[in-house]
Amino acid sequence: MVESENFEAKLEDGIGRVQDGLGGLFGDPELQLKGKARIVCAKSRRCCAEVGDTVRDLTVDQPLLALAVASVIGFLAALLWSRR
Repeated sequence: MVESENFEAKLEDGIGRVQDGLGGLFGDPELQLKGKARIVCAKSRRCCAEVGDTVRDLTVDQPLLALAVASVIGFLAALLWSRR
């Protein structure tokens, strides 16, 4: 994972936790909800970055498998598109 993406996700997570805590402290459910949403977004950002890294590594290690998978996905997408 790129370090700047990791830093941004951790920063978003920290801001979300602060918002969640302040919302609970002051009894503001809207602020608390924004904080929880920010935490979920940060977790999903980290997860997507890890998946991207895994796919990139797999593509570098096994390019023929990656080409076969991409071809199958493209074929299925074309079938779905043509049935419209």
